[in-house]
Amino acid sequence: SKSLRYILLGVSVILIGVCVAAVGSIGFIGLIAPHIARRLVGSKFKVLLPASALFGSIFLLVADSLGRGLFPPIEIPAGIITAVIGVPYFLYLLRRERKIT
Repeated sequence: SKSLRYILLGVSVILIGVCVAAVGSIGFIGLIAPHIARRLVGSKFKVLLPASALFGSIFLLVADSLGRGLFPPIEIPAGIITAVIGVPYFLYLLRRERKIT
């Protein structure tokens, strides 16, 4: 039912918030990278696992480089850059899953 979907959506948002609070905002990459990698390389596990690790590391490297070079001499923390990019994608995933179920 519709109310159950809202409850599950709220629970998933709270769980993600707890995970990010426990491991830091950089750990958010570990939650998003596999989903993005799956869209890029497919769901074959032999390819997906290394692709997730590679994408996550490249994503963090790009976020750190952007944070250092966007507004010199001010450095923006990489966690802020990853949140600006990752949170909208996470919300997109939640909306898409809601339409599928």
